[in-house]
Amino acid sequence: MTPISSLSKSYFVYIVASRSRNLYTGVTNNLERRLLEHRQGFVPGFTKRYRIHRLMYYEVFGDVRAAIAREKQIKGWDRQRRLALIEGFNPTWKDLSEFLFSSQP
Repeated sequence: MTPISSLSKSYFVYIVASRSRNLYTGVTNNLERRLLEHRQGFVPGFTKRYRIHRLMYYEVFGDVRAAIAREKQIKGWDRQRRLALIEGFNPTWKDLSEFLFSSQP
């Protein structure tokens, strides 16, 4: 995993999950802030309703257009393909934010 704190001008495609494995794919320029927004319920709708805030997967991009294209690609996949992506990257389904950000619970 790439240390998040050493990245500047980076964009992230990420997948968060609930404990029951509902999934959400998004893109952001500040992964730590975005995860806090999900956790604290600042993002209305699907992620707030189903408590989807555990970081399962992420990719880092230097170009926002590439990040958005990748987000759209992943969102176009069926659930099984997204699960395979997560399990290849994070087979234990641990919340990766616990390892990436010291301020995360």
